[in-house]
Amino acid sequence: MSAPPDLPDVVSRAFDVSRKAGYASFCRNETGRLLAALAATRDGVMAEFGTGCGVGTAWLRSGVRGDARIVTAELDAKLADAAAEIFVDDPQVEVLSADWSTLLDKGPFSLLFLDSGEPTEVGVDSVADLVEPGGIVVLDDFTPCEMWPPIAYGRVDTLREQWLTDERFTAVEVMVAPDASALIATRR
Repeated sequence: MSAPPDLPDVVSRAFDVSRKAGYASFCRNETGRLLAALAATRDGVMAEFGTGCGVGTAWLRSGVRGDARIVTAELDAKLADAAAEIFVDDPQVEVLSADWSTLLDKGPFSLLFLDSGEPTEVGVDSVADLVEPGGIVVLDDFTPCEMWPPIAYGRVDTLREQWLTDERFTAVEVMVAPDASALIATRR
């Protein structure tokens, strides 16, 4: 078995910043490679809700082509400042120290990356109008589930069910690793 390909420079810098900040919760490499591949298909403005120390943003940036831009919001000012260090000289990335709702007037987005987080915050109704027709929403941090309705932690995973059945989107759950999956939803 060969070693995985080297990480893009911007992603390596983001991991370094995360380690220095003592932040251990970040986008997995498997999800990151998916984000980079999807970002490479997008124009316009992409967004991320919940920057952390910028690892997910770095993966998105590694796939950006042309003059597409990324705007990302992090509520924790310390983490937002750390992430901003990575992109200080990059005019295509804007890191905001703010709640995700500050991005409401910056859309619609061609790609929107969200942590599965709290269902009330990332439910379809909360973000559907932030995505342009043909735009993509990526939600990560799911545990793969082979049954319907999807079950997580002994109960129906209503967030996953909501995204997979909403008529405004065509959605699929993809495994990115044996223990992790992501949802990809394209706005109709």
